[in-house]
Amino acid sequence: MLKRFFNYYRPYKKLFTLDFSSAVVVAVLELAFPLVVSEVTDTLLPSENWRLIVASSIGLLLLYVITTLLQYVVTYYGHKLGTNIETDMRRDLYSHLQRQSFRYFDNRETGQLITRLTSDLFEIAEVAHHGPEDIFITIFTLSGAFYMMMQIHTDLAIATFILVPFIAIALAFFNKKMTKVNTRIYKNMGDFSAGIEAAVGGIRVVQAFANEEYESKRFEGLNQAYRQSKLLFFKMLGISHSYNYLLIRLISLFALFFGAYYTIQGEISYGDFIGFILLANVFVRPIEKVNTMIESYPKGIAGFKRFAEELDLKPEIHDKPTAVETSGLTGNIEYKDVTFSYEGNAPVLEAIDLSIQAGETVAFVGPSGAGKTTICNLLPRFYEIDSGKITIDGYDIQEVTLQSLRDQIGVVQQDVFLFPGTIRENIRYGKLDATEEEIQQAVQLAHLEKAVDSMPEGLDSIVGERGVKLSGGQKQRLSIARMFLKNPPILILDEATSALDTETEQVIQDSLESLAKGRTTLIIAHRLATIKNATRIVVVNEEGIAEQGDHDELIKLNGAYKKLYDVQFSS
Repeated sequence: MLKRFFNYYRPYKKLFTLDFSSAVVVAVLELAFPLVVSEVTDTLLPSENWRLIVASSIGLLLLYVITTLLQYVVTYYGHKLGTNIETDMRRDLYSHLQRQSFRYFDNRETGQLITRLTSDLFEIAEVAHHGPEDIFITIFTLSGAFYMMMQIHTDLAIATFILVPFIAIALAFFNKKMTKVNTRIYKNMGDFSAGIEAAVGGIRVVQAFANEEYESKRFEGLNQAYRQSKLLFFKMLGISHSYNYLLIRLISLFALFFGAYYTIQGEISYGDFIGFILLANVFVRPIEKVNTMIESYPKGIAGFKRFAEELDLKPEIHDKPTAVETSGLTGNIEYKDVTFSYEGNAPVLEAIDLSIQAGETVAFVGPSGAGKTTICNLLPRFYEIDSGKITIDGYDIQEVTLQSLRDQIGVVQQDVFLFPGTIRENIRYGKLDATEEEIQQAVQLAHLEKAVDSMPEGLDSIVGERGVKLSGGQKQRLSIARMFLKNPPILILDEATSALDTETEQVIQDSLESLAKGRTTLIIAHRLATIKNATRIVVVNEEGIAEQGDHDELIKLNGAYKKLYDVQFSS
């Protein structure tokens, strides 16, 4: 894991070298100050040479100025290093999430994923900045100060150093304990974020059912779980800080007590005694930093473990090394003995065989849960089939790059998702480099122009969170406009007109029929009136594909389609 962590330093070797070397120089200058004071006390003061004392003071002032500048370098460029590494990690994690299949997101809460992209990485950045630097400086300062103390008086140095092993043991113990606690905190933080996201995102449902009190209780449960985890962390932190504080003060006390004894005995001079006290203060400073390390390092370690675990989850759906790019597909689609199940449960589709010719408009009908939408979701590889084969124009879709496959399939989802921003930005999502003329044409084809013209800002009107400022029909038409702009050879319309009134629905049906000419179109619909003119209608039920044909043929069969038709039009 350490090797994996330090790989993120590679692009920033120069920055790391600048930060690290500056910290080392600061540590060396800190060690020099006690020696200068000792020399002034034992040599310059007895000589009463004021000029040398002034020169020595000016020299110390210059050292302090240099140290101040280096402290700025360590603080700014060190945090810049940590921020750069945090940014790279967040980029890797976001890229990893984008490659995951629908199945992955079906089993994850949005709040948990947001926490991994945000707060988990904040702590990792602090460790990335301070980690190597703090560990090295701590060891260097302890060793350097102890060596200089040994030069003054060996027994006195040993008496002062004798408590350090107890601090080291405490560091190892509390670090392990607090890493576990922080892992638990991150888990609770993810649950907390997921709860917040659900409560705020569903506030209209909450208020519609007057369930504010229930949601408040649920929130309080999440809030208290997070609170308890943090209190446990701070309890461990309090014990650690108190323990280390006592030992550090004992080190200073030992230095003062034994130093005074050896001074009275005449074994060390007054200058050496003062220098030793100052060195003892330098000696305990990195030990005091250990308290900070115990607080921040377990957070960073726990965060990086979660980060690494997430990256180790290989995408279920990915390009094969031999995958080829395709373009200009016409839409001859074949489902050959296709079986699919969710999470290894009972198959939703089993041994499905279906042929769709280029340019056909094929409508899928049947009861909810029969697999209509699943059949279409398998085509762009939103989910991976368990067995069988799906081809387009003879290409096995598993042998084609995902980018080139999905570039040629347009999807209007049943649940329309709009991004925060303007109407124009959401339409342009279908073709990111679209011209203004192309956007206007897509608006007209989707019969969205009246809605746009009625808004004060027109295409620059803000749609709100998930399109909350638009009506259901407007959102649906915006989504259809996005598909018109993409203009792919294969279309998937999942309940594409379900949110429209009857009059608007008929207008858009005409537009969709016009768009479908020369393209392969797959339509999932419950209302049979919208698909009577489909080239072919495929009836899907729990057993699979029950029957298929055009409207008139299926009515004559007097089978499953006829029953659905009679139910919907009996009134």
